[in-house]
Order: sequence, then structure tokens, then C-alpha cells
Amino acid sequence: MATVVFCSVNKTAQITARRCLFSRLKGLARSHSGESRLPLSCTHSQSGTSLAGKIWFSRGYSVRFTSHGTAGRAATGRTRRGALVLIGAAAVTAAAAVTGVLANANHFQRAEMATKVSQAEKETEQEGDILERCRGFMSPPVTDIGVLQERKGEMCTRMEMLIMETQAAFCNALEEVDGGKFKVDRWQRNEGGGGISCVMQDGKVFEKAGVNVSVVFGNLTEEAARQMRSRGKVLKGKDGKLPFCAMGVSSVIHPKNPHIPTVHFNYRYFEIQEEDGTKQWWFGGGTDLTPVYVNKEDAFHFHNTLKEACDKHHSQYYPDFKKWCDRYFYIRHRGETRGIGGIFFDDLDSPSQEEAFNFVQSCARTVVPCYLPIVYKHLNDSFTDENKGWQQVRRGRYVEFNLVYDRGVKFGLATPGSRIESILMSLPLTARWEYMHEPAKGTMEAEMLEVLRNPKEWV
Repeated sequence: MATVVFCSVNKTAQITARRCLFSRLKGLARSHSGESRLPLSCTHSQSGTSLAGKIWFSRGYSVRFTSHGTAGRAATGRTRRGALVLIGAAAVTAAAAVTGVLANANHFQRAEMATKVSQAEKETEQEGDILERCRGFMSPPVTDIGVLQERKGEMCTRMEMLIMETQAAFCNALEEVDGGKFKVDRWQRNEGGGGISCVMQDGKVFEKAGVNVSVVFGNLTEEAARQMRSRGKVLKGKDGKLPFCAMGVSSVIHPKNPHIPTVHFNYRYFEIQEEDGTKQWWFGGGTDLTPVYVNKEDAFHFHNTLKEACDKHHSQYYPDFKKWCDRYFYIRHRGETRGIGGIFFDDLDSPSQEEAFNFVQSCARTVVPCYLPIVYKHLNDSFTDENKGWQQVRRGRYVEFNLVYDRGVKFGLATPGSRIESILMSLPLTARWEYMHEPAKGTMEAEMLEVLRNPKEWV
């Protein structure tokens, strides 16, 4: 069972490590004959944490995992070693999930933030120049770097930097374990903005892995405005127009091995300017896990890592957002959840923009440490044709939820100018539908189905 320990480090060490991480992100040193380590200029930092030959970094905190089993071994059975540097936050939404925040027409639950935010948590962003930070990205940001420099202190800039850093961190982590490379695909939206889709297909470990960023802007349609108003938003446009900016990072990972779960996360920000120039804003997002088989240790590790992040802000956040996640990712026509959940929240707009952003960062930075240890743990697990067949059936359920119920996908497909390839990135490369499929009683498959029909408390 993995153990998670958080501890703060002094600011000087944080800043030094941060600058080093960004400048070295693309040039990680890999040693196959000894212990993994950072380049020498980085080795003095105390915020590194080793996991099966890897070094993990989380801004302001070190996260230590002690994991047993086959963690750290490649699919070939050979131990993989090398420095893996992860720059803190993880995160969020392609065009579908970003625009999906508009489609939450019937959801009135509000995420109320508490004021319990530690001083360490307020150290939310990387030090250094915008241009320097951009060098570690998978691609130049969607917004022109000069514009980002001019608007460095604005929330839209800070959020765009966060999601770009998140994309780079997660892609580097996945490339390290898989050995493959992401295809980086920049796209533009005629109505304003664009995105960066990073997709890796048919790798050694991952059948399909996507990490998308989108930053879009323009004017809300009347329909979108009506949907928002139905959610309690009072919006007053000018000449019938409501200028908006929406951005996020989203990822869905479908591994080949049935014993490695699928993971999904997205974190997003939405901002609207009203007639008098005032702005309304809110955050949303979450992280959830979809295993093929029940593994209580994995479930505890995943949920406990998320709980640790939530508890730093309010003790009620994890239980509330866990329940919200179970309700949202529910396949009504099957009477089962899509997976074992995680956290999910929307319309987060209090108590202040700064504290809401801090909370989103706390959640986002857990994505890699809550998932990658599980991947390494099961890297060499053997599986049968029957295991693979059950995985394909469960992927069919994943497709059903995304196409039938997911607000982001449905709204994105109906929105002019949306990029269909990015919206459907979340679908697996392969899936299966068997007529009247029901696992035999007493099997591991039946155990999994019982958990999906009756969600559990894992921590």
C-alpha cells in the first residue's frame, strides 16, 4: 500500500528547484546503470521524492510513495531507470470539456470555498519569466507570449500557464513510462483561440493517451447564455453579446494492460465580461479512476491522495466532491458508475478568486502522484484473453457514458467551431459490446460490477 507524506520546503529551495525543472524538463538525464538522479545543478533540492527509480517533484511539497510489487519495471521486464521530473500541477479540458461548463443546465450545486488556506499553498505559481517557463512546454502556448507577458498578473494568464505546465508534466511522465512520444497537434478556432492536442496511440504501455489544452474566447451564443442563467448566473450582455474566455486541460489515458486503470482528469476556468465591464468567473474540474478489476490498495492510494489535497482547504471538500463525482459519472441506463470515482466540482467562485485558484492547483498537482504509482505497480502484471475481453466490455461502458451523458462531449458536438477530434479524444482506441453480458458469480469481474453498482467509501 502506498504511503503519502506531505511536507513543506523552504522558499529558496522551491524557487531553485522550480527554475531548474522548467529549464531541464525536455532534457532529463536517464541513467540505466545506477540510481536515478537529476542533473547535478538540481541535486541540492530537497523536494525530490523517489519512487521505484523515479524522482517526482511537486511545487512546495514533497510527496513520498513507498510502493511494493512490480513498480518501476518496463513492459519487457527490464528495470527502467532515469530521472522523471514533474512540475507540480496536473491538469484539464479540451474544447469539449471547456465548453462543457456551459452545458451544466440543471446542476445547481455550488462549490463553496473555505478560507482555510495555508501560506505555503498560496505559493501557487512558478517563479521566473514567462518566456523561460514556456521553454518547457509541449508547444508554444495558445496565447502569444508577448500578450502573456503584458498580462502576467491576470487570472487568464496564470491559468493558461498552469494548464500548459500541467500538459508538459503529464506528457513527460507518460513518455517516460511508455517509451513512446506524443504527437503534438496545434489547432485554431475560427471564432477565437485554439488548442494543443497531445496524443500517443498504440504505445508499449498505453493504447491511447491524450492530454489536451484549449484556450478559447469570443461571444456566448444566446442558448449558452440561457443555460448559464438557468444555473443561477445573472448575466447582462451588451447588444446581446457576452464576451467570454474559457480554458482548461483534459486528459484520458487508456492502458493496454487490464490491471492498469483508465484515468481521467480535467480542470478549467471560465470568465465572462458583462455590459458594465465587470467579470464573472468560476472554476471546475476533477479527477477520477476507472479500473477493470477491484484493487483496494490502488483505490485507497488514489482517493487518499485526493483527500490530502482537499483537506488542506476544508475537511468537507473531499466527501462532498467524492459524492458529486459518483453522481456525475453514473450510467443511468446501466445502473452503474463509470468507475470508482474520485472528486468532481463545478461553479467554484468563492470565497475569492485567489483562494479558488489555490484550491484548483492543490487538486491539479495530485494527478501524477495519484496515478503513476499505480501504473508502475502493475506494469508487469500478466493477464489472460478473458481479462482483456472484460477490459473491452468495460471500455464499451466508458464510450456509452461519454456519448450519452457527458455534458462536455454533448455540448462540444453541438457547438459550431468545435474541434471534433479533440472532443472525441477521450474515447478508447478499441472497445467491445457483447449481447446480454453478465459475469459469472464469484468472479473478479462480478466483484468489479458490484462495486460499480454500489459505490464504496475507499478512505
